[in-house]
Amino acid sequence: MVENWLLELLWAIGRFFIHPLFYLFFLISFMYGMLRIKRERSSFHIRVQDIYDEMKFTYTKGLLIGLFVSIAIFALGLSLPFGTVVILAIITAVLSFTLQLRWLSAAFTIGLTLLAVAFMPDRLESFFVGFSGTSLASLSILAGILLVAEGILVMRTAHQNTSPCLKTSTRGLPIGIHQANRTWMLPLLMLVPGGDLTSSLTWWPVLSINGEPFLLLVIPFFLGFSQRVQGSLPKESINTTGQRVMWLGVMTLVLAAGSIWWTPLAFIAVGTAMVGREFITIRQRMNDASAAFYFSKRDHGLMILGILPQSPAEKMNLRVGEIIMKVNGYSVHTVDEFYQALQKNRAFCKLEVIGFNGEIRFDQRALYDGEHHELGILFVQDHKKWEDEAV
Repeated sequence: MVENWLLELLWAIGRFFIHPLFYLFFLISFMYGMLRIKRERSSFHIRVQDIYDEMKFTYTKGLLIGLFVSIAIFALGLSLPFGTVVILAIITAVLSFTLQLRWLSAAFTIGLTLLAVAFMPDRLESFFVGFSGTSLASLSILAGILLVAEGILVMRTAHQNTSPCLKTSTRGLPIGIHQANRTWMLPLLMLVPGGDLTSSLTWWPVLSINGEPFLLLVIPFFLGFSQRVQGSLPKESINTTGQRVMWLGVMTLVLAAGSIWWTPLAFIAVGTAMVGREFITIRQRMNDASAAFYFSKRDHGLMILGILPQSPAEKMNLRVGEIIMKVNGYSVHTVDEFYQALQKNRAFCKLEVIGFNGEIRFDQRALYDGEHHELGILFVQDHKKWEDEAV
């Protein structure tokens, strides 16, 4: 018995590595890396993170949450027919080709899969073997669980390494913005009817699969997120969005649980998820657009828009959004003044910085020959003076 389960689990892991989406998102992540670098070079004539940053993020940041979601799915005994898994993969692939990562929210990928399964003509059964036996309650519950997971991932990781760039406001003034384009791969353990495994427990699976034997299937499930921030610090704005998505997932999950007894609630649950997720996006954009520009030129000091990795600025623990008031004892409010003050002492740098708590602190560090772009700080400035853009 135990040997059969272990053997089936090994087969499930093997099937994970032949799933087409596992390899498609290597291409998607790489493409977004190229687009990000092109945008950063247009603004600063230098890239911030390397081209593989999106790929490394996608394939590492969702593993732990995927484990917890898999435990929840397995504990419930939630199952999807193989045909439904195929439909979900096709919908995910199609949405990824739109280059709008927000459409890869679980609200849309699972929601559209449920609608496709519910309303797809029976004559297509021959192309998607077994989809007609899908439990709509299972799909809607899966949507709720994954939305909660999405909200947690957004809060915990989406603000990391956001991409800074410059744009011109409607008044013709230069402002800085941060862009977060993120995907996460969650390895999900599913039960698929039609295998050789059976349960001898009277209470499991909780969501019945009608006593059918089943097999185990580990699939790479991809979540997507996109948000532009110009009216606040990226972490604050993105955390707010993550909290809203998580609570939307809880609401969806409550409605979906009721669909076990009354099937129409499954449609209400995914409808709430899809409409709610889009409403969250629109509300964030409206709030951000109505707020004063956060990264803009100040009358006093220079606000940090970005920090290059492995640079002296990073080693000095400078943070995006802090304001540099003085360099080597000289007040600065333009990039040129910053650079000139930095040249006063080529071997040492002392900064007077206003932190997020509004208090002044002093950061200092010796400078060494060959260190990348002097300090490695990106600012908002009027003209594209490439040689001074990263200082």
